[in-house]
Amino acid sequence: MKRNIIAIDEELCNGCGNCVEGCHEGALQMIDGKARIVSELYCDGLGACIGECPVGAITIEEREAEAYDEDAVMERIAPQGAKTILAHLKHLKDHGETKLMQQGIDYIKKHGLDVDISSLRTQVAQKPAGCPGSMTRSFAAVKPVGSSFSPVASSETATNHSQLTHWPIQLHLLNPQAVFLTNEDVIIAADCTAFAYADFHNRFLKNKKLAIACPKLDSHKEVYVEKLVTMIDASLINTLTVVIMEVPCCGGLLQLAKMAQEKAIRKVPIKKVVIGIKGKIVDESWV
Repeated sequence: MKRNIIAIDEELCNGCGNCVEGCHEGALQMIDGKARIVSELYCDGLGACIGECPVGAITIEEREAEAYDEDAVMERIAPQGAKTILAHLKHLKDHGETKLMQQGIDYIKKHGLDVDISSLRTQVAQKPAGCPGSMTRSFAAVKPVGSSFSPVASSETATNHSQLTHWPIQLHLLNPQAVFLTNEDVIIAADCTAFAYADFHNRFLKNKKLAIACPKLDSHKEVYVEKLVTMIDASLINTLTVVIMEVPCCGGLLQLAKMAQEKAIRKVPIKKVVIGIKGKIVDESWV
C-alpha cells in the first residue's frame, strides 16, 4: 500500500542516534554508523524522529510500504516499560491518531500491563515534529452567531459559517485512514469549485468530510487512487461525492474516483456534481 513513511538521507546522517531515541515505536536502529529503518510496519509515518535530527537527514515521503501495525509495535515496546508505552500513545494522540491509540490501550488491557493510562484523557497536545500544517486535526464545525452551540464569539452568520470539521484537506496530505473518515460521507472537490459556487459549505460540505485536488495540475495522481481505495476499504466510507467544474480537464477527478471504485473490494455510491464557470450547478447525478 502507499502511505507516509520516513526516508533517511544516509549522506547527511552523522550517526548521532538522536532519531533512534526519539522513535518510541522501535522502527529505527543504528547500523554501521547510520540510522536505518529496521521494519516498515513499526513506522507510523508521523515523523517524531524528524525533530530529533540535527542535520535534516530525515523527511517524510509517500511510497509503497508495509502497513503500520499497532499491535506489533506494542509487542515490541512492551518490555521497555510503562514510560515508553505512554510516550508512544501520547505521540499518537498528539497527532490525532485516536484510533491507533485505542488499539494500543486495548493491547494494554488485553495483556494486563501495569500502565496508568489516565493521563491520556487530559494530555495537552504538544507541537508535533515536522510541518504543523499537515498535522491531522478533527474539530467541530463553526456554529453561527445566536446558536447555543457557538464555542466563541464570531461575526459569522447563519449563511456563511464554516462546515469544515478536519485538517488537512489536500488529498496528498490527508491520511486516508484518519479516524474522522470512518463510516462518513466524503466529498472530493476540485480546487476551483469552492470559489465558483457561492454556497459550497452549506450545499456540499455540511455533514461530509472533505478532500480537495486538481486533476490537471497535481502530480502523482496515482496516489489519489490508492488513497481513495483505502478510504473505501479501510475507513469504510459511506458515499463519495465528486464535485468538479464543467471544464474538460476537471473530469479527470471523476475518473480517478471511478478507478478507485473498480480497484476497491467494497462498493460505495458515487455522486457527480458539475459546477458551471458562472457558479451554477449544471449536473448532479449518481454514477
